[in-house]
Order: sequence, then structure tokens, then C-alpha cells
Amino acid sequence: MRKLLLGATLTISTLAAFLVICSLLPRSAAGQHANQGTHLAAQSPSGVSPATASSTTSQGDQTDLSLTVYNSDLALVRDVREVTLPAGNFRLKFMDVAASMNPATVHFRSLTDSGRLSVLEQNYEYDLLDPQKLLAKYVGRDLKVMWGPTEVTATLLADNNGPVWKIGNEIVTGFNSGVMHFPELPANLYDRPTLLWTLENSGPQRQKVEASYLATRLAWSADYVLTANRDETAADLDGWVTLTNNSGTGFQNAQLQLVAGELNRAVPPQRAFKELEAMRDQVAAAAPAPFQQEAFSEYHLYTLGRRTSVLNNESKQVSLLDASSIPLRKTYEVNGQQYYYRSAQRPGAPLKDPVQMYYKFKNEEKANLGMPLPAGTVRVYQADSRGNVLFAGEDRIDHTPKDEEISLHVGNAFDVVAERKQTDFKMISNQLYEMEYEITLRNHKTTPITVEVNEPIGGDWEILNSTFKWTKTAAFAAQFVVPVEKDGTSLLRYRVRVRW
Repeated sequence: MRKLLLGATLTISTLAAFLVICSLLPRSAAGQHANQGTHLAAQSPSGVSPATASSTTSQGDQTDLSLTVYNSDLALVRDVREVTLPAGNFRLKFMDVAASMNPATVHFRSLTDSGRLSVLEQNYEYDLLDPQKLLAKYVGRDLKVMWGPTEVTATLLADNNGPVWKIGNEIVTGFNSGVMHFPELPANLYDRPTLLWTLENSGPQRQKVEASYLATRLAWSADYVLTANRDETAADLDGWVTLTNNSGTGFQNAQLQLVAGELNRAVPPQRAFKELEAMRDQVAAAAPAPFQQEAFSEYHLYTLGRRTSVLNNESKQVSLLDASSIPLRKTYEVNGQQYYYRSAQRPGAPLKDPVQMYYKFKNEEKANLGMPLPAGTVRVYQADSRGNVLFAGEDRIDHTPKDEEISLHVGNAFDVVAERKQTDFKMISNQLYEMEYEITLRNHKTTPITVEVNEPIGGDWEILNSTFKWTKTAAFAAQFVVPVEKDGTSLLRYRVRVRW
């Protein structure tokens, strides 16, 4: 007992001495120790203490939303929301983001007071709630399940290729448990993709914040309808944008922008985000036309003049252009092949070439166009004798600037026949040859036509004679323009000397 009293006396004496020493310390030193303690708490492994406040924002808080979609399965999303933020350190759940987002490209900032709201940590939660994942989170815990007609408490022992239960003293598997009752939702399961930030706020509680990020599974393409008149001298052109959203979230009342061009994405994601963000910042104000286009760097940007909604798993079509009375040219072309000049094909019998039919027009203002056209498919229609519009063929165009010609291969002519044969071959000397060809064109139509015959000729060549005028269109190509009367025949004969 004496030892215990002595120990208590020493402890009390030590404590008293410590209090005296602390009373002698300067107040600034004491404050410094207190500040160090606060700093250490703020730098805990989680970044936020268990008692830290949290805030949640969803699509209902949006005040502005813009969607810039590229024709390469990529989109830039800019989501502005008005939220209430606690002071100090807290968690913010930013819900209703694209499931296909690239977390490395996320950029978050306050538009109200950016200097007083900072991001300490960011997580992207995409482990979405479904029955199987919910069951897996409850391994080792008790659940209420239906055991025959009776509801019992069962322990979920495992969930590998099917649940394994312990009910009473029995291990049970392979039965249909029917309805299962879960007491609560696990904290790390979310009903929709969510960005989870740890923030530090020393600014006002009510703030407008912006989140920008890149997402995939958002794409657009251009489709065109060209309707030619009966005599094929003019046409109307309608352009449509087809926008497909499989990103995992919908975009309500968004400002829509489309970028056409070959985007180089072989760069780090953060750099790509900054470049695309710069594009978005330079977009002009919306115009009343369906799409207002402008050039940016080596791309073309199309801004929809009104807001629109793009739901998840939806394909939406928006009008791109509407032009009428475009001057149209119809041409027939026969294109020879290189192998005709290298080996004999069916000796003694003529070869038949397809006679290809093209519609050509120029993308210029005086033709009621002049807008840079994104790459896409052009479907061609024409009216028959009864005025019914019928499908005539289709072709694909590349990105076409203004003042460039568009050539559409609509199909092959049914009533025009082209046959060719080689009529002579002579070796003049070593590496010097002469060849002669005949191309017969027969027109079974009720109107005269003109056929462009394009011949590939290799080596150092010269045409010695020809029944029709010819033009050297390239180093190894010659073109002949051959008129053919209705129900008539024209014979193109030419002789060529070639040095190899």
C-alpha cells in the first residue's frame, strides 16, 4: 500500500511540474504546437476525417451544359452547376457524369471564387449498383432470404459462380433464394457514375462550379440526300448530322458543337484535353441557322444555333444544311486497268469495261452551297416519269472545303457498253515497243452521250495517232473524250509507243 501511495505521489508531482513548465512557455509557441496538430489531422491518409461534411450534386443542379463531339468517337463535356459547399475540408459527390469518361482529363474549378476552392483528391466511382455486385458486397454477412415458404436469416459464405449460404447448421447452395432483404446500401456502390472529390473551401457556401472532361462512345456522322431533277441538270442537297450517345449518361438542354477533321490523338490525355478546351473557348456565339460553321486550326467547327438534349443510348438527327437548284453535271467514265498492258486477257475476245456514271457539282456559293462539308455518305434520288422519287445510288465523300468539286459515283450505266481489245504489238528495238488498242462504245440510250476514257500507260510513252482528241492528264495517264450518238457506236483507236 505504501508503494502505491508513493507512486501516486510521484505521478501527481510529475504532472504538476509539467503544468508549471507549460505555463512558462510563450503563447506563440503553444499556438504553434496547436497549429501543427491541426496540420497533421488535415494530412491524414484519407485526406478527410470521418466527421467531415459531404455534399452531393446531380443533373438537377446544372445551369449550363455544352457538348463538343468529334467525328472520331470522342467528346468534350463542360458541365456547370450551382451547388452549396460546406466550409473547410469536405467530400463532393458529382453525379450524372459519362460512364465512358477518361478520369485523367477531368478539370474542376469554381467559377465564383476559384482561388478559395481547391481539390485535394479525386476518385472516379464506376462500380455501379446491380444485384450481383450488391450480393458480392455482403459476403460474410447475414441476409433475410426465402427458404421455401419461410423467410429465414442466412449467412452468405461466398459468391463464386453462385452464392453459398449457411442456414442454421447447413451449408446450402443451388437454390433459388427468391427475395433477399439487404439492410443497407454499401458505401462504395453507386447507382450511376460519380466523381468524388475531396475539396477545401474557404470561399462562400453557394458557388457555381464547372467540371470538364473527355468521354468516348459519343460520335457523329454526316449523311446527305441529293435529289436530281428529271433531266439531271440540277439537284437539291439536304445534309443531316446523326449523333449517337452510348456514354452511359444523358445530356439535357446542351449547347451542341461538332468538330469535323482528322484529329491526332497520339498525345498524352491531359495535353489533348487542354487543346480541346482551347477549341471550346474560341467558339463563337450561336447563330439562328441550324449550324453555324467556323474554321479552327485544321478543323471545322459546327455550332447548333439552339440547345438540344441527347439521351443515353439514343441516335439523334439534326439538320446540317438545305440547298436547292445546285447545277449538276452527269458524266460517263471508262477506266482502263494497268494489267491490260502487262498480260494477255482472253486472247481473241474483247474485254468489257464497266461504264461508270458520276454526278459532279462544285461546293461554291453561286451553286447555293459554299459551306465546308464534313465527310459522309451521299444518297442519290431521282424522279421517274410519274414523279415518284426513287433511290439511284450512293457514294461517300471526304471532308470537302468550299470551292472544291464533288464527284459522286452513282452507279454503272445499263445502256452503255464498252469493249476493248489490243489489235497490234510490235517490238521496235530493245526496250522500245508499239501497241495499238481499240475501244468500242455502244450507246443504247435515246439521248446522245459523251464518254471519258481514261487509259493508264506506263513507261516513257507517246501516242502516235488517235481517232479522238486526247489529253495527258498525268505522267502515266491519257484521257480521250468520245461522243456517242443515241443508238449509235463510236470506235476509239489509238497507237502508243512506249520505252521501258
